[in-house]
Amino acid sequence: MKKIIALVLSLVLVVGAFAGCGKSDEKVIRYLNFKPEIAEVYEEISKAYFEATGIKLEVETAASGTYEQTLKARMATKEMPTLFQINGPVGYSAWSDYCADLSDTEIYSHLSDKTLAVTSGDGVYGIPYVVEGYGIIFNDAIMDKYFAFSGRKTKITSTEEINNFEILSAVVEDMQANKDKLGIKGVFASTALKPGEDWRWSTHLANLPIYYEFKEGNINLTSDKVKDITFSYGENFKNIFDLYLNNSTTPSSKLGSVDGNTSMAEFALGECAMVQNGNWGASQILGVEGNTVADSDIKFMPIYTGVEGEESQGLCIGTENFLCINSQVSEEEQKLAADFLMWLYGSETGKDFVTNDLKFITGFDTFSADEQPTDVLAKEVISWMTKPGIETVTWDFTVFPSQIFKNNFGSSLLKYAQGSMTWEEVSEQVVADWAKEYDLQN
Repeated sequence: MKKIIALVLSLVLVVGAFAGCGKSDEKVIRYLNFKPEIAEVYEEISKAYFEATGIKLEVETAASGTYEQTLKARMATKEMPTLFQINGPVGYSAWSDYCADLSDTEIYSHLSDKTLAVTSGDGVYGIPYVVEGYGIIFNDAIMDKYFAFSGRKTKITSTEEINNFEILSAVVEDMQANKDKLGIKGVFASTALKPGEDWRWSTHLANLPIYYEFKEGNINLTSDKVKDITFSYGENFKNIFDLYLNNSTTPSSKLGSVDGNTSMAEFALGECAMVQNGNWGASQILGVEGNTVADSDIKFMPIYTGVEGEESQGLCIGTENFLCINSQVSEEEQKLAADFLMWLYGSETGKDFVTNDLKFITGFDTFSADEQPTDVLAKEVISWMTKPGIETVTWDFTVFPSQIFKNNFGSSLLKYAQGSMTWEEVSEQVVADWAKEYDLQN
């Protein structure tokens, strides 16, 4: 009996040891993804990385407009993300306790312009992984149809002559008046104002008046001078926003239920001629079933708002996408995350995903000139970046005080569109919310 008991105990210990080893040997990287439009690509990346290394990449994608609350919820669990994202200096101030110093990582050493990284003192806490641009995407075929229209009221003959708000508005309003002859439902796609889907206006479009305000005041974005704004270029925001609302496929009263996928589908199906979005929208357009827009007809123009001298204004180009490694996980997990990033942005397999599937314009020297995305909107961004005499609009919305500020702005814009809030009230709310949220965050 003693021998049997000893044998059983030995077997238990052996089985337990093997089970323990299996559990400890399982290597997992948890990544909370910010971009819903590329969630499927990360599933393929996860499979490829496991095949290459035997390490599991678990990717969770936050729903549109919910990244911050999702991140907060996940950070409160035992299986917190190993990799996550911040949107710039403001994001870092909120998550500094969770951001590991990346200054000694290999991926940081390959960042071409290290001034783009999020830093504090001598530390590097956020690495930009994609350079993006946004503006007004237009269907060149529809525009050419308009310019060939003998009954048009404008005198210009091509989109290249559109270089300020006055010309843009004249063309748009004339096209809207002739929408039936042009075979469209409206010039602009629906201004999607569904809560959580309004970031194109409360963040991206709002960047322009803030950019010009900070430029005029010579504001250093890292100083405390960003603690309040006057929204002095608010009327310029109103100019273009009204143009969107009044020359759209959808009445303003119905915009509260419209999401971004719907507006991109309208553009893809040829129901409109223009939509404000970024180069990431190329995959959305081309991926719509029944897409009628040829690659060669998808073009960019800047967002003109009526600012003096905007004839030399380019696209809005920058990034709010900074990768961080969680300092609260083990050193082994941190190294796994750093190794994965180097694989994704340094190996041939990884770079192929980045260029051809994620369609990222990157800032890493591991990519040669011919390893940049080949989709038409990425090419457009690169072209606008190199146009002589053109000034790129920087992404100053990375210093917007909080997601609550953006959400409140989006809510106000919907009320304005529906007629329950005046523009003066919107402007007052924007100024007040900025100051309030800045104080709360700092």
